[in-house]
Amino acid sequence: MLQNKYVEDYIKKWKCGKILLNKKRILLIGLIEKHILPRDDLYYFDEEQIANYIEYSEKWYFELDEWEYFIAPFIFLFRKEDDEPVFDEFVINMGRGGGKNGFISTLANYFISPLHGIDYYDVSIVANSEKQSKRSFLECFRVINKKGNEDLQEEFEAYKSSITGLTTQSVFEFKTSNASSQDGGREGAVIYDEYHEMEDTSIVDVFSGGLGKVDCGRQFFIGTKGFVREGYFDIKYRECEDVLNGLIEFGGVFPYICELDNLEEMDDPEQWAKANPALQSPLNKRGKRLYNTVMKEYKKLAYNPSGRAAFVTKRMNFIEDNMENSVASRDELKATNRPFFELDTKPIGSLDFGSVRDFSTCGLLFKKGDEYAFKSFTFAIKHFCDVHYGYSNTNNDFGSGKKAPIKKWENDGLMAVKDEPSLNPMHIVNWFIEMREIYGVEKIIADNFKLDILRPLLEAEGFEVEGIRRPSSIHPLLAPRVEDGFANHKFIFGDNPLMRWFTNNVYVKETQAGKQFLKKEEVKRKTDGFQAFVHALYRATELDDEEEFYLDEISF
Repeated sequence: MLQNKYVEDYIKKWKCGKILLNKKRILLIGLIEKHILPRDDLYYFDEEQIANYIEYSEKWYFELDEWEYFIAPFIFLFRKEDDEPVFDEFVINMGRGGGKNGFISTLANYFISPLHGIDYYDVSIVANSEKQSKRSFLECFRVINKKGNEDLQEEFEAYKSSITGLTTQSVFEFKTSNASSQDGGREGAVIYDEYHEMEDTSIVDVFSGGLGKVDCGRQFFIGTKGFVREGYFDIKYRECEDVLNGLIEFGGVFPYICELDNLEEMDDPEQWAKANPALQSPLNKRGKRLYNTVMKEYKKLAYNPSGRAAFVTKRMNFIEDNMENSVASRDELKATNRPFFELDTKPIGSLDFGSVRDFSTCGLLFKKGDEYAFKSFTFAIKHFCDVHYGYSNTNNDFGSGKKAPIKKWENDGLMAVKDEPSLNPMHIVNWFIEMREIYGVEKIIADNFKLDILRPLLEAEGFEVEGIRRPSSIHPLLAPRVEDGFANHKFIFGDNPLMRWFTNNVYVKETQAGKQFLKKEEVKRKTDGFQAFVHALYRATELDDEEEFYLDEISF
């Protein structure tokens, strides 16, 4: 069993109720206790490095907070087989004022010091603006040049643009996130400050390309939730969620995410420590000052409600609006797991055939009263399933909890994996022919994009085919029906975890045109079944002649 006093103290304090943690940090502790601490055969804490870092930080900077004591050992947790870090990416996300910048200041200074002991271990701190990127750099510069710190001045050559560790010849610099003006260097560590402002992955791609040229490469992503949606923050945040939920192997990414568990906790100051560990009782001097500031901002909301969005996002580290909400909550998805009512009426057929090289889903939509039943079947290409889900790996026959259990879903009759370069459209045609014999389906709704291939084949078999020219244009109009259907448990998918997986991979984004149903991740998290379901809902009123649905009169 691996042991480290700082890790053990933190977990013990939480279990004894002395530390208040949000759900994501509780999940993190669960992963640590399950996958890290029992594996002293694979990993080791470098106790000398941990002690050196903490002593160095507290001698020259400040006493670390409990959360910093907790994270530090994992920065110096190594694999026995190659002495490389178990975690090379640290995502630290918390409310404003938590001390993130101070933490990375101490780390950056330590990494280029002789105590760290790795030559040419350059550190770059990257942010959207020069002012932001210089924040931690200037803190190091001022500490080194402060009167009385002659020992540091002998170890470092500190200029206003770079700080060099004279023993290791490691350089600490600040840079702005303009990918076009940057080249990947040979950094040992890259720190992305306020990474929620990055609109895409370009700057991370540039700097991460320079890692690996020196030992123990690391990346740190620090920030608070912001207002840039579908930027790099959202990508990284969803990856962290997948790690914490066991969908991605725990190793590589260390997600330390502090946030409210629900927005109602904003009105209970005792819960604020969930979003910002600096507000954890008992408060130190800095914590009291921060608490007073946050409380003043909170009280102002009573007569200045326009400040609510900034307070919720920046102080409570919570996204209040619906711009990144999942299309259905966990409970709403569970509610779709009900037996179908008797499927004795003629259904509407639908399909999503967006790519012939990965997934395609066919479906039938039935209606009874206020309820809708969606019976679906999916085809997938074997090569895609091998690459992204380990389909042919026998260890993944029934799912590992880390990858979609494609083979299990296939064995359960929910899908078929085809070993062919691209999907033969006759698989879809034949499925609908079979469904017509059973349920009498006559009309099929589909994305117009691929109907040039499928329409003549389906029409040759006597089906009526209707194409949706721009599926995204119907999303804002269908959003109320979709939201109402999930919220009031009107949708039934039956015992079909594949369909619930498709739906869970969808998020709702607010746009100028209205709500859009988009993928949470472009490659692995498929949404074909959900999109086929939405296509069917487009003509759902044809299942009930007495109901008039406004979409029927709109031409897209």
